[in-house]
Amino acid sequence: MSTEHLHGKNILVTGGTGTFGRAIVRRLLAIPEVKRVIILSRDEYKQSQMQGEPVYQDPRLSFFLGDIRDKARLLRAFNHVDIVVHAAALKQVPALEYNPSEAIETNVIGTRNVIDAALDRNVEQVLFISSDKAVQPVNLYGATKMCAERLAIAANSYRGAHGRTRISVIRYGNVLGSRGSIVEVVGTQRPSGRLTLTDARMTRFWIHIDKVIDSVFEALRIMDSGEIFIPKMTSTYVKDLLQSLAPECELIEVGMRPGEKLHETLITEHESARTRDAGILCVIEPEFATWGRGEPLARYPRLAESVAYTSDSELCLLPPERVGEVLAV
Repeated sequence: MSTEHLHGKNILVTGGTGTFGRAIVRRLLAIPEVKRVIILSRDEYKQSQMQGEPVYQDPRLSFFLGDIRDKARLLRAFNHVDIVVHAAALKQVPALEYNPSEAIETNVIGTRNVIDAALDRNVEQVLFISSDKAVQPVNLYGATKMCAERLAIAANSYRGAHGRTRISVIRYGNVLGSRGSIVEVVGTQRPSGRLTLTDARMTRFWIHIDKVIDSVFEALRIMDSGEIFIPKMTSTYVKDLLQSLAPECELIEVGMRPGEKLHETLITEHESARTRDAGILCVIEPEFATWGRGEPLARYPRLAESVAYTSDSELCLLPPERVGEVLAV
């Protein structure tokens, strides 16, 4: 995969001490031509842990303590930055249902602060990390991600005649091996011989972190402004994945938690009509481009069918005998 578009760039990652942040920083530092990598996060302990790991001991890497709720700190951190990858967010669905104001302050107001600071500092590119839960949301986490997506896309109108800031979104499903993921849960429950399953009908999209980073790099390479990028993903029944991970364990169905869906959606039927096939990515073009975007990605063909890209769709859902493909790195 070409990384020439990252050569000579100063790249800042918000939320850079999380699963996604650590992975993208490792990949960026493996590119000798990347000029500088900056992590901005509010957890000094996790920053200290990263600084002690050999893979992150690179003179091009800088750590900034800061919170995306603090616009003044963002303005300082974004000095001379070319690319911002915005991954900082509160993500725990039950906790956010109980603390809705905190979710809004970080996921919505914090994203607005990132956008405003990027525009004020004339950052070249901003890529916002979203989630399949932003699509037709049924919980507050998803609703905040949906609002943040809309903020990011509309903000392209604000750069003016002399600004260079271009802002897009990437949206994907569950990351295998991330903190709190199904792999971690299975590892905790497996010694008991029993695994909890919310609902046997439930399906989910799955993606490996390496593929996430490939998709982010490709989105940064081809983005113009206002697009939503979707990595091409497969899905499975959750029960099939559990049985593949721990075939010796008994599955105990406990019922869906508040805020959960049976199935997730990455592209709605409404969005698919303006979606293009760009290789490893699908690209949803903005419905309204008041900033005069034109059709910069017209070289990519439109999707063959105007259908929703859902985790229970035959287009995505793997049969039980192929579930092992999801786990193969």
